[in-house]
Amino acid sequence: MSGNLPARPASSLVMKSLLLLLAVAGLAGCSTLDTHHDGDPTKLHHLYVEHLLTDNHRIDQLIVAELTALGYDAACGPLTMMPERTEAIITYRERSAWDFKNYLIELDLEVKGNFSGATLATGRFYQPSIRTKTPAEVVHTVITPIFRRK
Repeated sequence: MSGNLPARPASSLVMKSLLLLLAVAGLAGCSTLDTHHDGDPTKLHHLYVEHLLTDNHRIDQLIVAELTALGYDAACGPLTMMPERTEAIITYRERSAWDFKNYLIELDLEVKGNFSGATLATGRFYQPSIRTKTPAEVVHTVITPIFRRK
């Protein structure tokens, strides 16, 4: 036995490479956004974002900046520091991943009435892709459809 392996046809390697490239390209832009409204959060004026102790990306501050840009009075911090005039509390959960770089893979957001405790709106963004959005872009993507005044 000479130890030589039979040569593969070049077209087979090219085809496999092309399929792999198409699969990667297809995953590169995949992301999902889901929002749901049980009330009208655009009628609110004073919002408070509960700070998540495990948040290393300052997502609460990004949410406040986005809400302020949309014309809302917004602040963030622990619930013990919430102003009395707060109409709704925004809670969030973020999940980061590391695939050759650190990025925000998922952001879940919930808006609850401060007095009723009822859920007014929810939002979820998920981006399991190679081309990712920055945390500020993710926050903009989730906040805008929920709080944009028409």
